[in-house]
Amino acid sequence: MVLNGSLKIKIALLGISIFLAACAGEAEKKEAEKTKIKKERPQVAKADFNADSAYHYIEKQVAFGPRVPNTEAHKAAGYYLASKLQSFGFELTEQKAVVKAFNGEKLNIINIIGEYRAELNNRILLFAHWDTRPFADQAEENQDHPIDGANDGASGVGVLLEVARQIQIKQPNIGVDIIFFDAEDYGQPNQSSYKRLAGTWCLGSQYFANNPHKANYSANFGILLDMVGAKDARFAKEAISRYYAPLIVERVWKNALALGHGNYFINQATNHVGEDDHLYINKILNIPSIDIIQYDPSTQGFAPHWHTHDDNMEVIDKNTLNAVGETVLATIFQEAK
Repeated sequence: MVLNGSLKIKIALLGISIFLAACAGEAEKKEAEKTKIKKERPQVAKADFNADSAYHYIEKQVAFGPRVPNTEAHKAAGYYLASKLQSFGFELTEQKAVVKAFNGEKLNIINIIGEYRAELNNRILLFAHWDTRPFADQAEENQDHPIDGANDGASGVGVLLEVARQIQIKQPNIGVDIIFFDAEDYGQPNQSSYKRLAGTWCLGSQYFANNPHKANYSANFGILLDMVGAKDARFAKEAISRYYAPLIVERVWKNALALGHGNYFINQATNHVGEDDHLYINKILNIPSIDIIQYDPSTQGFAPHWHTHDDNMEVIDKNTLNAVGETVLATIFQEAK
């Protein structure tokens, strides 16, 4: 069939109109999708966090000496931490227990539990471990001596103490539980002559998960802080967190990015980083929980000072503390809206 010139022009114009309409429709569709995403994205506002204060709380813990169960330093540090939580208006529970270490030693442990607005069902769980490694199994010398645990232990606790102080000031309309777990770092070393045993790490959180301080205890989600104070730390999205609580991972990392902390909270997934306290909160209590933990994806390992005598106050950096503290606080206040 042969078309005349006039008909050709009409058909061409019709084609252009259809094309433009399709483009407009696609543009409207994309704009609607953007609006939907924007509405669904939780809003985050910068929260006050005092890194100097968090640093001070870390320094105080380290000053007691290694916080190894069954020692005087452990006992003194536990009293200090419980007193601080109570001073910030949190209802205190000291969960005491005796657990068995990999070498058969009986450990007297204390899980220090603080509750803000205990009457509310809408709750967030924040936790860290407060004990220190009883031996420096990654060090070249003095492997049988305990470590200071400034980063591995004290940093997470220090950040959460400052979070508790800010909660007392701001009084958000949400329940918050802060737990300092004991005996996380008493796990069996690789070079141990003892028979290899499973579940030798995280003894305090295992005990709590099987014996919560309240019947049917639950929370919306949990955030674990582990090794969150070292200079230039990088927090990748680790495997256990992504498996049990992928939505919480994405929310927290997006909040960090919005707050300008994307250089710490990197958008990179890592493999399983080992047994940590959030594993048992997820598996036993079914509370979707994530781990903010320093881990280098390029080396597939922790910081060089990990489980050595170099884990002291010299590795602690206030900028890192601020990035983590602001992100956690903003997430709490976001949930309270």
